[in-house]
Amino acid sequence: MPDRAPALLVLEDGTVFPGCACGAEGTSAGEAVFNTSMCGYQEVLSDPSYAGQIITMTQPHIGNYGTNGADMESRGVFARGLVVREASAIASNWRSEESLPAFLRRHGTVAIEGVDTRMLTRHIREAGAMRAAISTELLEADALVARARECAPMAGSDFVREVAITEPYVWGSEGAEPRYRVVAFDSGIKYNILRRLAETGCEVTLVPPTYSADEVLAMKPDGVFLANGPGDPAAVEYLYSTLRALVGRVPLFGICLGHQMLSLAMGAGTFKLKYGHRGGNLPVKNLLTGRVEITSQNHGFCVDFASIGPLVPELSGGIEYDPADLGSWAHAGAPPVVRSETFGPVQLTHLNLNDMTCEGIRLLEYPAFSVQYHPEAAPGPHDSRYLFGSFARCMDGVSDYLVATG
Repeated sequence: MPDRAPALLVLEDGTVFPGCACGAEGTSAGEAVFNTSMCGYQEVLSDPSYAGQIITMTQPHIGNYGTNGADMESRGVFARGLVVREASAIASNWRSEESLPAFLRRHGTVAIEGVDTRMLTRHIREAGAMRAAISTELLEADALVARARECAPMAGSDFVREVAITEPYVWGSEGAEPRYRVVAFDSGIKYNILRRLAETGCEVTLVPPTYSADEVLAMKPDGVFLANGPGDPAAVEYLYSTLRALVGRVPLFGICLGHQMLSLAMGAGTFKLKYGHRGGNLPVKNLLTGRVEITSQNHGFCVDFASIGPLVPELSGGIEYDPADLGSWAHAGAPPVVRSETFGPVQLTHLNLNDMTCEGIRLLEYPAFSVQYHPEAAPGPHDSRYLFGSFARCMDGVSDYLVATG
């Protein structure tokens, strides 16, 4: 272990992990989660969806290739802390501009190394995500556990207001003239989403998540994008209420929190996963094409697809499986369709093959769809980038916009 100042990580259940400081000095508390990605630590740290959380990287050696300004996913670091087995103080990459420890110190992010991250990850998998505290100054375990227990739980917390913009701005398309003009609700959007939209020919006007439907429609957009973001989706009622007024009036595409917002607008419920989906290697089946995509994900809450409404057998291939048992549809040959009381039939389009949870939906009578995972994934995988083309086809009025994967 490097010769660095001592640090301490504790969980709210009293579990203690001693280690050494490898970032900023101080004390921070938040929800302890883990990410299984082998690379992309800078993108993870700068993803606003991690607001309120302390991230454990399961890959044992983090920081090998350093950090640089081009790989930032937002204007800063919103995570509450970082936990690693070993942080590399030396960066070996021609793109590197700064070591990971220097990056953490510059952004004021408390971090600890020397932790048995395998043990910590197994503990979270068995006991579930829980509050934690990390400190380089408060090294008395009981006092730090008390600090962790004082932290607001993720369930019921709205972190969107903490990360969202307060004034609109424009992200231009690639090329002289944009093909589409899109309004995006910024609930914590990642820059690579904006890059992919620009590649698709979109000029994006980002607006705060508190904008009204009338304010958005006054911009005369070709489509509206619903961004990722942190916290409990059920606590962001002001945004999914606005979406109810936009359905059918403009094409909609949502990613991650945006998927949850569209689903909540349909009348769905959401629930907290035991330890969430966070990493770059999660298999998702596209039920429309039969293809399995390796995806990047980062969320702790999930949509309860069956809660949207009753099954519509005639639109579900005549199969009368229980829509609450999504695993039964993995090889059924026809995606299930349920009926929203307000917006009609809603189809399950994507399914998580690890735990058979909802990963995507589309409305059958309106141009609107969403996925729970991240098709823009930086640094990867790239299996799902076709979805930005799907959004373009949706704005073009193509009926089978989600089927083509080219």
